[in-house]
Amino acid sequence: MYEGDDVARTHGKAGIAAAMGGWSARHRWLAVGGWLLFVVLALAIGSVAGRVDTTDSQEVPGEYGQAVKILDEAGLNDGPAGEIVLVQSTGGTVKATDPAFRTVVGGVITAVKDTGKVTNVQSPYDIDTISADGRSALVRFDMLGDPDTASDRVEPVLAAVRGVQEQHKDLRVEEFGDASSQKIFDDAFGSDFKRAEYSAVPVALGILLIAFGALVAALLPVALAMTAFLATTGLVAVVSHLMPMNDTANSVMLLVGLAVGVDYCLFYVRREREERAAGHDAQTALRIAAATSGRAILVSGVTVIVAMAGMLFTGLADFQAMGLATMMVVAVAMFGSVTVLPAVLSLLGDRVEKGRIPFLNRRKRTPHGQQGQHGQRAQHAPVESRFWRAVLARVLRRPGLSAALAGGVLIAITIPAAGLHTANLSLDQDLGDSFPIVRAYDHINEAFPGGPAPARMVVKADDITSPAVKKAVDAFRTEALAKGATKGPVEVTWHNKENVAEVAIPLVGGSDQDRAEKSLRLLRDTVRPDTLGKVTVAGFSAPIGGDTAASMDFNEKISSSVPPVFAFVVVFAFLLMLMSFRSLTIALTSIALNLLSVGAAYGILTVVFQHGWGAGLVGATGVGAVESWLPLFLFVILFGLSMDYHVFVVSRIREARMRGLTTRGAIEHGIVTTAGVVTSAAVIMVAVFAIFGTLSMQSMKQMGVGLAAAVLIDATVIRGVLLPAVMALLGERNWYLPKWLGWLPDMTHDEALAAPPAPEAPEATRPQAAVRG
Repeated sequence: MYEGDDVARTHGKAGIAAAMGGWSARHRWLAVGGWLLFVVLALAIGSVAGRVDTTDSQEVPGEYGQAVKILDEAGLNDGPAGEIVLVQSTGGTVKATDPAFRTVVGGVITAVKDTGKVTNVQSPYDIDTISADGRSALVRFDMLGDPDTASDRVEPVLAAVRGVQEQHKDLRVEEFGDASSQKIFDDAFGSDFKRAEYSAVPVALGILLIAFGALVAALLPVALAMTAFLATTGLVAVVSHLMPMNDTANSVMLLVGLAVGVDYCLFYVRREREERAAGHDAQTALRIAAATSGRAILVSGVTVIVAMAGMLFTGLADFQAMGLATMMVVAVAMFGSVTVLPAVLSLLGDRVEKGRIPFLNRRKRTPHGQQGQHGQRAQHAPVESRFWRAVLARVLRRPGLSAALAGGVLIAITIPAAGLHTANLSLDQDLGDSFPIVRAYDHINEAFPGGPAPARMVVKADDITSPAVKKAVDAFRTEALAKGATKGPVEVTWHNKENVAEVAIPLVGGSDQDRAEKSLRLLRDTVRPDTLGKVTVAGFSAPIGGDTAASMDFNEKISSSVPPVFAFVVVFAFLLMLMSFRSLTIALTSIALNLLSVGAAYGILTVVFQHGWGAGLVGATGVGAVESWLPLFLFVILFGLSMDYHVFVVSRIREARMRGLTTRGAIEHGIVTTAGVVTSAAVIMVAVFAIFGTLSMQSMKQMGVGLAAAVLIDATVIRGVLLPAVMALLGERNWYLPKWLGWLPDMTHDEALAAPPAPEAPEATRPQAAVRG
């Protein structure tokens, strides 16, 4: 059946959005006070509870996680942070055994000891860490104190090593290790990320000032988003005792919270101002905004929460933390938008226009009662966009051609995604060669292949001293060398008291991820079964971990998570759209358009970061791969944000249709009256995401560019061209709901209740009689 006229005559009691908005407006001081009390209490409780940031090793995927768990249980993962200093002859004439070389090594040992920050300093001449060609040597030492905070104390050591380099420029002297690399990540990731976070709010406020043209109106969305974020921060601290959180989850929570908080408030405030400009009194304007934009916010919020819930199906602790944190901030922002926001608007009244900015926000208004393009008398005086009205006129004149062109362009952009290659970016790929520590890592790897980050097999048995275990481990060492998985040296550390042994295997391939993973698979699939497979000692296990294993196991876990996450998000989003709009066609087109938007983002990531086309324009380099976690992360975030815009636009179209406009007239009304607010929301998000594209790390650049490009495409090509073109082609089929789905709950009465009675439309524009089938 086509619902068309049936839904236009829908009557019933107010839905939840209208009811909540009405209560809030009537009890405005109670609503505002209650919201502020909620924020303060959430922060206070979270502060008392404290946030748990550790990640349980059981959640780490694959054999890497098994190895970490064994070492954790044995108390062997609490050792000091290790550092390495490379001393290398670059000209090839000086050998490690020469007096001049020994002098530099001695200078390094003395310099690091004099800092008072290190312990267990080992000379390469004592532990035989001299390269095969005799031109490189490694000085090893450990940082004093808690390894988790070693990066805070490593700067004096780095300065001491730099001092030795300055005195002996004929040799290369470079440092690499746990503490020094963590410091670089803290500087490149942590500090940059924080600066980006701090920049996001001023950028959003500046764009809102342009959009609203008034300071008070511009401050409202930012205030709502930030109070929602602060309240959620406290709630997350409490929840972290059940599911550990981390700084990444907090940053993503801010990103999504700012996005939806600003969007929801923007939608609500613009609608309230629009109804006031149309001549409605304050109470009526708020009622209409609550029943229309308020309902759209609820539908959008639930859809975004469902999308974020997809992260819970990855089985990865970090993703689950991000998913839960973002679900919470969206729920809080959604709740605040439909409760405290109507109360604030009721309190402010005309003062929402305070702080007017001259010459801003001067847009065309359709005079009250003026005949529209399709003959309908305008019951409202919405703020319209001249640009989008001109675009829409051409789209609706030739919807088939417009859909073909827009769809064709997006499909062309999506096609490269078929060759998308994901990988955990290596240190040099992620940070480039501008950081000294990256160059040190490369130089150490060249001289000692696999040395900086060897594979680590953790052997556990009830009796680690058993002759059978020792014989098998010796056989493993021999076979690993014979099979070509390593060039050695293979080092074994026995922890007899803990019944654990650690076997360090430098992998052939070193920092070359593909070659290193091939060597790791050779160890796991061939060498280990041939040498350790027949050990019958009780409690015996021998998982192989290390940095390469962590990357490979994580990538495989992410890949296996894609089908269930995609299926969950798409199916539940479809069901929500079906129930919210009672239209099978709307639900299907919503999913298709959102998937096309995500696909276009994947295509852009592939050509820019994998193939390097135009990478220099965003200050990036073609690294040959996209960060492994990014496609899944982008899908969840983009699907949620795309649905945010889609629900708002389609709700406005359906509202106009229920008022008695033809489908074509409703499309025109819905697009031109929402284009401004959607564009404003999109510009804010593009600007915020673009900030992340300026960070030092390639993975962050990829995230920023992917998000910014997708939101820009979604708000312009998808919502401004493809959506109206497709809906115009479908006509009355947009409202199709099969009889066998008639049992679905009716979640659409809010708009009908809010809409003022439609005038008698001219004969040519009256909707066709309902077609039942």
